[in-house]
Amino acid sequence: LLTSYRQVHYRATRDQLGSAVRGTFSELAGTFGKIVKNKPLWMFMIAFFFYIDAVNTVISMSTSYGAELGIDSTQLVVALLVTQFVAFPCAILYGRLSGRFGSKTMITAAVVAYMCIVLFAAFFLKSAAEFWILAILVGMFQGGIQALSRSYYGKIIPKDHANEYYGFYDIFGKTASIIGTFLVATTTSLTGNASLGVLSIAVLLVVALAFLLLQKDPTRE
Repeated sequence: LLTSYRQVHYRATRDQLGSAVRGTFSELAGTFGKIVKNKPLWMFMIAFFFYIDAVNTVISMSTSYGAELGIDSTQLVVALLVTQFVAFPCAILYGRLSGRFGSKTMITAAVVAYMCIVLFAAFFLKSAAEFWILAILVGMFQGGIQALSRSYYGKIIPKDHANEYYGFYDIFGKTASIIGTFLVATTTSLTGNASLGVLSIAVLLVVALAFLLLQKDPTRE
């Protein structure tokens, strides 16, 4: 790529770099201003940030939590692979269900499901068999909530400025799992109980669910 690729379409030459940087930040500020004025959009983006943070935290912290419970490392790795295999067909099924019930309804259902998953992990996860159940449950909703979130976002943003809006979406998605891991680590450290640390993820899901329920769905108008 470095030796053969040549940029053909671009907006600035070297002596225009300063104005290009200013223009970029100006466009970002303009897009952010439009998002702030669009209540259904910013409410969804806040909900998305919190629930995708919880989803990413469940995925990233699952192996360390399982190891703390004494589950064999081989089983942990295989269970994570099974999660991916389960996520694929379930994501397709989720897409079909969204055509019938609506994307926002299915996203809300997935958030509720993740709340149940967190409660299961906090109170009932004690053995390798239960960890396998957890992995399958996570896989059932992981692919669906990720795919539908992007799809629903695409439906509620202006189509002629999709690239700018998806830039903000990607920032929200890539910075997620910061709050969740902080909550889990802090709660576990203060209480000495890993189960309570996992349970703290539910706080993110409750906040996300509140914003989803309060948000007026533009696709239903």
